[in-house]
Amino acid sequence: MNDFPDTEPSFFDRLAAASGEQQSEPISDADDGQEIAADESLPPDGVDDNSARPASGKGRFSPELRRALVELMRSGVVLASVKPQIYELLCHHHALIEDHLADMYLRLLIDPPAGVALLLQQQDQTDFEDEEERSALISRRTLSLYDTLLLLVLRKHYQARQSVGEQQVIIDIERIESQLAPFLPLTNSSRSDRRKLSGAITKMKEKKLLSPVRGGDERLEITPVIRYVVSAEFLERMLTEYQSLVDEPEDEAL
Repeated sequence: MNDFPDTEPSFFDRLAAASGEQQSEPISDADDGQEIAADESLPPDGVDDNSARPASGKGRFSPELRRALVELMRSGVVLASVKPQIYELLCHHHALIEDHLADMYLRLLIDPPAGVALLLQQQDQTDFEDEEERSALISRRTLSLYDTLLLLVLRKHYQARQSVGEQQVIIDIERIESQLAPFLPLTNSSRSDRRKLSGAITKMKEKKLLSPVRGGDERLEITPVIRYVVSAEFLERMLTEYQSLVDEPEDEAL
């Protein structure tokens, strides 16, 4: 559900193994020092989740909540800025939805300050002797090296802009190209390879990591979802690894 196309560069398989572990955890960022807790968005006392149940007794949820749940299951992410009504329904009936998702080994994480509702795999595996016994609805696939570098560039820019107080983080295509340029020798790509970049950006949009900005084809918003894909610590570690690979040919030539 939250997958990227499966490609397996020989070097990248080794480094990407750690990346998969980041995707099912609420991330505690070095830049804000606060871990997002799913229970922050539980309905307040006195809210009756029975209001989400249909009066007819057919099914567990009302039609409106069913549509919200289908949207969450289909996309894996709901942004308050894009679909506010669905987001509010997920927040209001968080406990009821969590109970339903638990039967499928899933959970709902809601980040109220960022306006993000995220579908995640359950972490508790104590009931399973073998991890393969779990029927995972959220499968993991290896990113291509180019896609991973793009993801790291976006995450680094997001962290830098948030550290100076920006609430909406915008980046343009030219800046993406310039920040990718030092690493392109690793991918056999050139800075002028706009078609490859365009395809990678499209995938990031599909996964709600990027959102188009109105009135600007060359400008994109980096959504808060990226914080749950790449933590600040993992970002620095991976960038250091890639930078050392870029520098290797020069060192050997000396």
